[in-house]
Amino acid sequence: MVSSTAFSSALVQGPPREFKERIAAPFRQSVRKIRFENDRCQQPVAAAVLATPLKTSNSRNVRTSAAATLEAPPAPGTSDSASEELNIRNIAIIAHVDHGKTTLVDAMLRQSKVFRANQVVDERVMDSNDLERERGITILSKNTAVRYMGTKINIIDTPGHADFGGEVERVLNMCDGVLLLVDSVEGPMPQTRFVLRKALALDKKVIVVVNKIDRPAARPDYVIDSTFDLFCELCATDEQCDFPVVYASGVNGIAGGSPADLADDLAPLFEAIVREVSPPKVNRDGPLQLLITNLDYDEHKGRIAIGRVASGSISRAETILIGTPDEKLRGGKVSELFVYDNFSRVPVDTVDAGDICALTGLSDVSIGETVCCREDPQPLPTITVEEPTVRMTFMVNTSPFAGREGKYVTSRNIKDRLDRELERNLALRVEPGETADQFVVSGRGALHLSILIENMRREGFEFQVGPPKVITQKSKDDKTLEPYEEAVIEVPEAHMGGVVDLMGSRKGQMVDMAASSEGLNRVTYVIPTRGLLGLRNSILTATKGTAVLNTVFKEYGPWAGDINTRELGSLVAFETGSVTGYAIESVQQRGRLFASPGQEVYAEQVIGIHQRAGDLKVNVCKKKAVTNMRASGTDNKTPLVEPIIMGLDEALEYIVDDELVEVTPLSVRIRKAPVAKRPGQK
Repeated sequence: MVSSTAFSSALVQGPPREFKERIAAPFRQSVRKIRFENDRCQQPVAAAVLATPLKTSNSRNVRTSAAATLEAPPAPGTSDSASEELNIRNIAIIAHVDHGKTTLVDAMLRQSKVFRANQVVDERVMDSNDLERERGITILSKNTAVRYMGTKINIIDTPGHADFGGEVERVLNMCDGVLLLVDSVEGPMPQTRFVLRKALALDKKVIVVVNKIDRPAARPDYVIDSTFDLFCELCATDEQCDFPVVYASGVNGIAGGSPADLADDLAPLFEAIVREVSPPKVNRDGPLQLLITNLDYDEHKGRIAIGRVASGSISRAETILIGTPDEKLRGGKVSELFVYDNFSRVPVDTVDAGDICALTGLSDVSIGETVCCREDPQPLPTITVEEPTVRMTFMVNTSPFAGREGKYVTSRNIKDRLDRELERNLALRVEPGETADQFVVSGRGALHLSILIENMRREGFEFQVGPPKVITQKSKDDKTLEPYEEAVIEVPEAHMGGVVDLMGSRKGQMVDMAASSEGLNRVTYVIPTRGLLGLRNSILTATKGTAVLNTVFKEYGPWAGDINTRELGSLVAFETGSVTGYAIESVQQRGRLFASPGQEVYAEQVIGIHQRAGDLKVNVCKKKAVTNMRASGTDNKTPLVEPIIMGLDEALEYIVDDELVEVTPLSVRIRKAPVAKRPGQK
């Protein structure tokens, strides 16, 4: 077993220095701009494109717009269907959160004439889920397709947050190349490392897109150098390190091979995809193999299975077999068959190998299973994702207000809903709890689980959950190991001291500090996942909302000892009733409240933060005594402090081991966990 000191030093140890120097010499300059001129004649692109002068750093000629070329007819003598079958590119767009993936897809769709000229289209059109639009992040991966010069480009938009890394791992099986978006100011971030490592491990062709190149503080040279170093740290091959680069602005819909010489559209990006990403390597004449990598649902069609045809072809109304290599195959029949085209599903009769399709009629199909032909079934290996690191206990609501606001309140309702979630959420695990009405749900992070809780709440479920806890492992010598994460914090110089103190108190070890852009410092820590629980709000408070925290799972390491994630206690309601302003006047001197006058509370409900350590029971339902004697003077009116609004994420970060979060469609409450009664106690 290694010591904590040796473990920390090992975390920051990169590849051998001679490895970097051997690769850097021939390639560092070659990745600065995409090679539009040299490689054009090597790809089967339409003759009209080959004859069109290109706009690169060495040429001032202006190309025809992408919108004008996207709908060009196929080459003479080739039918439209044949062109579609022979010219397919399957790509996934991967990046750190907020680096512009969905916005870039918006621009690609607009320039592909997917929408009418007078059609009003929302921003981030691929983020169709309500939670995605509210939070401004992508939670679920989604498919679409565009056409460029007779080539069909299947596009998969993926989440950027580390907690939804399972979505990225799952869909990489469908693509042949990836667009790795990197912010022109921030450079590679923690999730960039994670998604790039997965893409390199699967030997996917990587096109680096330096996005947001129009930002005033853009530093493309630094970003390219940092990205190259990241490739080296991940032990990429020489060929992988010679990655093509496109500079782009998703908001403005422009791209080019040089930051100073951008085209008026995204044509350079489309050309890079067609040229650099190889067509699917499939066996069109082999037996049918279609690995299910995603599921959707339609009220009329039922369950929709999505995947790429790896071999052979599949037809509508075909009788097939479904299963994995480790189980007995079962029969099924395809009802309808669709392909993706211009932001919609188009019904077809047959889909050949290499294309991504959606099929209905298979009500019991699951992600990771293979659709095979009956004559020669050959199931593909199942999809594997990294194991979860955080768990929470879901249980039936037992508060005094149970059953008032929810539609689905029983343990059977909760279990059925969790089982349905397991069908498409591969990174999730559900196990029985200590009692029949408890379920231990494990995920990739607190956000991963909070999204599930919020979705269930909006569907009408009522239940309660315990605090997030890390999942530990045992080493070979029976020592306890816990998950560690890499945390990158961008913070102004004035607030550096508060961040350092806070991270140190949670067993974080600084491994790097450098000046970032726009007057910020970027500090990198390796910290136990336990230390991150409840950290986000604490950092925002310590830095007055100016810090940005990003984390990604690192590895399992030695148990770091006790970590105190909360120093202050809670204010607990003494009795059930309605909160009065008269009672709050005195109680608010003891701490900050979550409750406001007129709100219904119950005994043992947490209604505020105590200003000291330890819990304090308070009476917030006390009413002023009524008398028939008129006072000689007027009452002193004490102004009431505005209460803290505790949302679901804030409540999950706040609670400790002896507290629970009560979740209903209308309310989020915090309560003390009920104490088991002794035998004979009333």
